[in-house]
Amino acid sequence: MGITWFMVQFAIFGAVTMTCYAYVTNEVFALTAFKEAIYDDPYLVLANWNGLDPTPCQWSGVFCSGAEDHVVRLNISGLSLKGFLVPQLGLLTNLQELLLHGNCLIGTIPKEIGLLKKLRVLDLGANKLTGPIPHELGNLTSMLKINLQSNGLTGTLPAQLGNLKSLQELHLDRNRLQGTVPGGGTADFSSNLHGMYASNGSAKGLCRLPQLKVADFSFNFLVGIIPKCLQYLPRSVFQGNCLDEKDPKQRSTAKCGAFWPAKSRSSPTESSKDKPLAMDNDVNHPKASKPSWLLALEIVTGTMVGALICIAVLTALKIFKYKSSIIIPWKKSGSNKDCLDVYIDSEMLKGILKFSREELEVACEEFSNVIGSSSESMLYKGIIKGGSEIAVISFCIKEEQWTGYHELYFQTEVADLARLDHENTGKLLGYCRETYPFTRMLVFEYASNGTLYEYLHYGEGS
Repeated sequence: MGITWFMVQFAIFGAVTMTCYAYVTNEVFALTAFKEAIYDDPYLVLANWNGLDPTPCQWSGVFCSGAEDHVVRLNISGLSLKGFLVPQLGLLTNLQELLLHGNCLIGTIPKEIGLLKKLRVLDLGANKLTGPIPHELGNLTSMLKINLQSNGLTGTLPAQLGNLKSLQELHLDRNRLQGTVPGGGTADFSSNLHGMYASNGSAKGLCRLPQLKVADFSFNFLVGIIPKCLQYLPRSVFQGNCLDEKDPKQRSTAKCGAFWPAKSRSSPTESSKDKPLAMDNDVNHPKASKPSWLLALEIVTGTMVGALICIAVLTALKIFKYKSSIIIPWKKSGSNKDCLDVYIDSEMLKGILKFSREELEVACEEFSNVIGSSSESMLYKGIIKGGSEIAVISFCIKEEQWTGYHELYFQTEVADLARLDHENTGKLLGYCRETYPFTRMLVFEYASNGTLYEYLHYGEGS
């Protein structure tokens, strides 16, 4: 009898231990996937993130529960990380705080973040995220604070945010959000002691947030009226929009015309003298050196193969459950169906000169005039029509290895370089982007002594 009871206790202990191990290992896998999607870490904050560690609790920016069996907080803010948010973050099911403020993250917000039911604070502000706000965030009923300010988010405000009954702060300012502010209904709103409106009936959208104390919707392209339930907020949190307000701090007619409903293209406050406001969407990030494509692809072919696969083998059963919805962000595949779709703003390259491969081939003497190279790119010199000398950087990645993340990174680099205006950086004249044959090139004004970009990527200039 004693032996049998001992065996039962041992079995229970073993089951609990294996369960905890599976959870921790799964979290290691999720964090490793996040690291693999970071292509520039100038302060080496992720240097001690080793996917073979049994627990991530000693990793920089990672905080675990008292028993060190779950990751409850991830705080890597203001460290100039460049990369993407991966859907594997949805595996951190015990996470309470996700703090990635003040980096240079691009791409979209994964809908899988909506799986983090214990999340209380989400801070992705001051990055370069694009695309819509996932309506799955409305599933995070424990949420107290959301900060998505100073990004490039588009689309409408999800009415599902009204499900967050405990939400106290909502910062959505300085994006490109459009549509109306969701709110209203048949409710009778009365002001309480804190200035907030309490609902006595059936409320909709953001009018269902009884605990909301701080919110900011400024400098977007929102239209319509301010819901009565939000009129306790300062008027300044709605400035810089296209609302039906006789307020000089709303955007001008010229800037709002495309965002008003089709039936009403004229300004609702056309009689007022609106003062044009510039879109203040630039963020002062800590300065960091530009990432090289060599570093990015070394991460793809080296670290991911070595570390990620080991963890994937250990958690095969758990990973299989997520197989249909979670994809390794830098996965190389010959099938486009295996590549994760990435939202890319169609206006990102607007106004930037696009060269054809044919004219660059002629200018660079059939790409025979090589003046520099790296393992993943070639640097050519050429002369375009009119006699101007150019330097052309051609990326040598095969089409089957080019994912949506690579494309987003390429277009973001083109847009960023086009905005630079400094004698040491070299002036970007344009780009080349073609499918047949697969081509991705950057075209610079040629500098005889070499530019800073060339020194960073190819050593000494020609």
